[in-house]
Amino acid sequence: MTAGTTTPLSGVDLVLADLDGVIYKGADAIPHAIEGMNRAGETARLGYITNNASRTDASVAEHLSSLGLTVAPADVVTSPQAAVKLLADLVPAGSTILVIGGDGLMDEIVKGGFVPTRSAEESPAAVIQGFAPEVGWTQLAEASFALHTGIPWVATNTDWTIPVARGTAPGNGTLVAAVHTAVGRLPVVAGKPEAAIFEVAVERFGASAPLFIGDRLDTDILGANRAKIPSALVLTGIDQAKQVLAADADSRPTYILGDLRELHEPYPATIETTEPNGDVVVRVRDAVLRRRGQVLSVDSLGDGRVDLLRAGSAAIWNSGTTIYMLQVPAELYSWV
Repeated sequence: MTAGTTTPLSGVDLVLADLDGVIYKGADAIPHAIEGMNRAGETARLGYITNNASRTDASVAEHLSSLGLTVAPADVVTSPQAAVKLLADLVPAGSTILVIGGDGLMDEIVKGGFVPTRSAEESPAAVIQGFAPEVGWTQLAEASFALHTGIPWVATNTDWTIPVARGTAPGNGTLVAAVHTAVGRLPVVAGKPEAAIFEVAVERFGASAPLFIGDRLDTDILGANRAKIPSALVLTGIDQAKQVLAADADSRPTYILGDLRELHEPYPATIETTEPNGDVVVRVRDAVLRRRGQVLSVDSLGDGRVDLLRAGSAAIWNSGTTIYMLQVPAELYSWV
């Protein structure tokens, strides 16, 4: 994890943000997200990355603008856009493509110069699949019929869940898994956690020092790491303390933020010392944890849970061993 007095935005020329769980949840903005991004836009270019294949870049830009951001369609990088770029390497230009998904995916197929169809009976050259709330058995069956002929299969993303206003719902990964069960093979994936969507974004904006903000370790942070982009996990969406502490080496963020106000605050140093008895003490400001063998305990809560999580993640990630017991005060039980 990064230590020092600089902010997560220091030296950054492009801020890329995920949408669901970072900017909004359902139709509503997440507290402090709009102010945080607008302020970031004073010193860096802003771009938005989404695995959601059911909406066009224009509709996403309109939604973000209605929340108080200034966003053009070209500022939005979607998984359908990345998927169509992959598709162009797999089939000839102008091919007929079976589209399983919503308007956002259909729109990008047309923009890419392909001919969309909803039926396997039209002999498509490939299948492209993305999430839309209306996708059901009939559409998944069409994908299965077409894919049994051996044609290429591109998925916009494989997110298992999506955050919506009422809670957490099944994502495109569950629909892809249904088709996989029927056809016995896996698609090429364009969206997070694959690097393609990040590469499209960095190329589009001409960035040399990007920072990506996400709320999920298994898609957002893993994808940024694969694309070799520094990342910030914000705790306003899917993943929380217990997922951070258990994160594997490929899914660990550069920064951990409580909300987007912290983009502009000095990121606290993580200080690790070893005492004469062999205990390792990890401190982030006033939050202090002690690692004794395979037991991690809290010496001081400090002023905020986020600092404690920063210290705890460092203590676990840098331990070189498995932590079998995490001893925390009762007031933290619901959090970890």
